Amino acid sequence: MTFKTTAVITAVVTFVLGAGYLVAGRLLIGRWQIEPTGSVLLFGRRIGALYLGLAVIFFLVRSVGASVERSAVSVGAAVTCSLLALLGIFEFSGGRAGAGILASVAVESLLALAYIRFLLIDRRDRPRGSQRHNSSAPSGLGA
Repeated sequence: MTFKTTAVITAVVTFVLGAGYLVAGRLLIGRWQIEPTGSVLLFGRRIGALYLGLAVIFFLVRSVGASVERSAVSVGAAVTCSLLALLGIFEFSGGRAGAGILASVAVESLLALAYIRFLLIDRRDRPRGSQRHNSSAPSGLGA
């Protein structure tokens, strides 16, 4: 799978989650067998806004080639997805979330592995002795 495909899939998933938490938080939270209290729904709406922002970021970086910028996005995605998957397992094993969270854990794990793969590919393909540059504006965004 290419980086572009993975970034677009991530953008779609985060868009759907973001919109879902904003307009149907009770349904998403209930899927995990968690009581959708007012406080939980408040946090869900705020998380929805974060997911929508991530959807925009992943959509805009979909065409960025191997670069420092792509590596930064890949590291962030790999860390975030790995932590979400681990937290999902932790909460499920502690009885604080139902089996519905395991579907989320599976998606998060697959995305984490995909972004780790891109990090390894980019590292392998980076020319020896190449200098990292510090550009004020990443090139190729949204192309």
